[in-house]
Amino acid sequence: MSPVKAVLFDRDGTLVHDVPYNGDPDRVRPVAGAREAVDLLRAHGIRTGVVTNQSGIARGLLTHADVRRVHHRLGELLGPFDVVALCPHGPDDGCPCRKPRPGMVRWAAGRLGLPPADCAVIGDIGADVEAARRAGAHGILVPNARTRPAEISAAPRVAPDLRAAVRALLDGPPAGRVRGTAAGSAR
Repeated sequence: MSPVKAVLFDRDGTLVHDVPYNGDPDRVRPVAGAREAVDLLRAHGIRTGVVTNQSGIARGLLTHADVRRVHHRLGELLGPFDVVALCPHGPDDGCPCRKPRPGMVRWAAGRLGLPPADCAVIGDIGADVEAARRAGAHGILVPNARTRPAEISAAPRVAPDLRAAVRALLDGPPAGRVRGTAAGSAR
């Protein structure tokens, strides 16, 4: 039995292909294996969520309504998530929720009624894994073409794709590298 009771996914580049500042639900395309990975967690009674930086709101490129429509489409494609958290702030705003800060992860865990230690965060860049670490959650990096080599080297746990990351969480305690056959998804 997995020690993890919830998995919080980064959105862009992890669950869906990254379309910078996307406010168009028609441009939401899941990465390979996303639906299967999320469904596998749900089948094992593990709750799911999304934690996403959306600085396009602070930059005036998106509205909260745009992001809600994108999240609605995400739910149509991948099924309903138990919690969705977003940071609308810009990189220089100093807010406690913007990854790599831990606020969003802690908030999402709290909404699920769980301590962060019972959660894992799966993301495609170092900020996702660092937010998990700072919150006291487990982090797994699923690299893609945008992930820097230094982020891969620094991550405590790296998986080649979402399915491998989820299988590893279901198989035991979140530590070390994850083996798999597929390469990380490109964006």
